[in-house]
Amino acid sequence: MASQRVFPLSCVVQQYAWGKMGSNSEVACLLASSDPLAQISEDKPYAELWMGTHPRGDARILDNSISQKTLGQWIADNQNCLGTKVKDTFNGKLPFLFKVLSVETALSIQAHPNKELAEKLHLQAPQHYPDANHKPEMAIALTSFQGLCGFRPVEEIVTFLKKVPELQSLTGEDATEQLKQSMSGGPEAVASALRNCFSHLMKAEKKVVVEQLNLLVKRISQQVSAGNSMDDICGKLLLQLHQQYPGDIGCFAIYFLNLLTLKPGEAMFLEANVPHAYLKGDCVECMACSDNTVRAGLTPKFIDVPTLCEMLNYTPSPSKDRLFTPTRSQDDPYLSIYDPPVPDFTVMKMEVPGSVTEYKILAVDSASILLMVQGTVTATTPTVQGEIPLQRGGVLFIGANESVSLKLTVAKDLLIFRACCLL
Repeated sequence: MASQRVFPLSCVVQQYAWGKMGSNSEVACLLASSDPLAQISEDKPYAELWMGTHPRGDARILDNSISQKTLGQWIADNQNCLGTKVKDTFNGKLPFLFKVLSVETALSIQAHPNKELAEKLHLQAPQHYPDANHKPEMAIALTSFQGLCGFRPVEEIVTFLKKVPELQSLTGEDATEQLKQSMSGGPEAVASALRNCFSHLMKAEKKVVVEQLNLLVKRISQQVSAGNSMDDICGKLLLQLHQQYPGDIGCFAIYFLNLLTLKPGEAMFLEANVPHAYLKGDCVECMACSDNTVRAGLTPKFIDVPTLCEMLNYTPSPSKDRLFTPTRSQDDPYLSIYDPPVPDFTVMKMEVPGSVTEYKILAVDSASILLMVQGTVTATTPTVQGEIPLQRGGVLFIGANESVSLKLTVAKDLLIFRACCLL
């Protein structure tokens, strides 16, 4: 009999402080649905579900017939399961980490380096940048998901500088004027002025930041108490971030970065050097295997403002341009493919109506990890004797070129996400 290459996984939950609490968290709900013995504590945050081979969260194999206990160990002994191209390109390792995130409080103003910068940072400060890989990410909303991504059009930033004098006190008159003047120049003038203005903000003296932020919070609070809307300067969001991170320079970043609210199924792709932050909501995330994050605010972790300001892509764009649109499969009417311009990962979303009795998973030349978000099925494959039951929260590893068939055991719609590497 062929060696088994399809099996269920038990994945790792990370309880970071910024996560949603207890059963408010999609991570906790997925965990509880897939494991009846799981104990969900309402007073604990359930921030991330890790599906992959990360050293701090290697998935466990739920099959007693397999001698290896973790997915990382099994792949090391069965590298052909990755697919020939993936195995050769990524040195016999799974190149992505698949996640679910449930965000309650804002998750740092940050960016990720490209490979060249990652190698340099890792050599200079391995305690902060623990590997030499890049870390592109894709976030796909499961619920309404709010985040910051990329620089706003300059016109919007200049408008905020007029309406928020506290912001202009931090950027300074010269940098503000340069940004205004750049609007009549070309892309290079805009990028240079934007870099100068944003860097002045992020490098402002802490004491002055706290003073100006307190003034702004007081002004917005008084206006809101008087019944006035402060939506034109993102008043509600500013108060929310200040409550989470009092006196933090990251609160002002909302005036420079696009604010996106993704509807379920909508996505944003975070390539190298793009500033971003997750603010609130639940999402599926896929990323290249790396821990390299350069942070500058809204975080208790290590902050590296000079590196962030130096590395960023200062090309402004409207918020609608930051949405990443999936393509519809030509072969499968229920399949959407989120295929970013990096080799490390692709994410597939399958929305199958409950009227379908059996659904065949597309075989691909890559190992993949499948997550059941909605639905109840049994999975069968030629290399496994018997059936593998899967329900909400269930996770399945599928070796390269394996064909898997899902039989719906309850006539309800399926929502499935799958991470793989389509080279």
